[in-house]
Amino acid sequence: MKCYLSQTPDRVPAERHQTGHLKKFYLLNAASLLPVLALELSDGENVLDLCAAPGGKSVALLQCAHPGYLLCNEYDSLRVRWLRQTLESFIPQPLINVIKVSELDGRDIGDAQPETFDKVLVDAPCSNDRSWLLSSDSQKAAWRIHQRSSLPVLQGDLLRSGIQALRPGGILVYSTCTLSKAENQDVISKILNSNSNIMPVDISGIAKICSRDFTFAPTDQKCSLLVIPQKGKAWGPMYIAKLRKKNHEYTKIVT
Repeated sequence: MKCYLSQTPDRVPAERHQTGHLKKFYLLNAASLLPVLALELSDGENVLDLCAAPGGKSVALLQCAHPGYLLCNEYDSLRVRWLRQTLESFIPQPLINVIKVSELDGRDIGDAQPETFDKVLVDAPCSNDRSWLLSSDSQKAAWRIHQRSSLPVLQGDLLRSGIQALRPGGILVYSTCTLSKAENQDVISKILNSNSNIMPVDISGIAKICSRDFTFAPTDQKCSLLVIPQKGKAWGPMYIAKLRKKNHEYTKIVT
């Protein structure tokens, strides 16, 4: 994976989508790579990107390893079109053959494909504090504030669906681009308290490795990180939590 940081405040121009033409680069907030790296994808694994649009993390996943199967799911019809364009613009043959795009409600995937995937990424819809940094639209701001009360329920439902789709022993990473504790730590705490088959995975090592480039705020959870924007380190906000599904336990009965 090759990432390039601009040393000037000028925005790099995005390439336009052209059918049949592969783009040379993808513009992505650097903090968005951390959930992808936390998954530690290996060749041949089956992967689910539960809320995949616009597709930047899916592209990054495919730069980390060659999965056996990658399911990119997106429920919103307009965002599905954006996702398909991203995949078409960046994924060459024959890699495109291991990718499938679905348009299911993410809350239903666990029932539809239980214990199917080795790795699951739940980059959940959130109140998107990152966009607050780039917008002065007061109507959008009011709408996001209103959303904050209902989003944790949706996020919890998506997370439970992702866990159901995860095979025993598999890894799930949950991420948002908000600073909201209710959408971040509280969602993870509820899942850990209500699911005996889910274990937190310590990812504090990532903060040590990446502390030169990112500023991390305390989360009081060893299984999670919170990147906050600061002058000179403007990446984020980005919350990342890593969970593991326990293997099935079998009792041997001697007769």
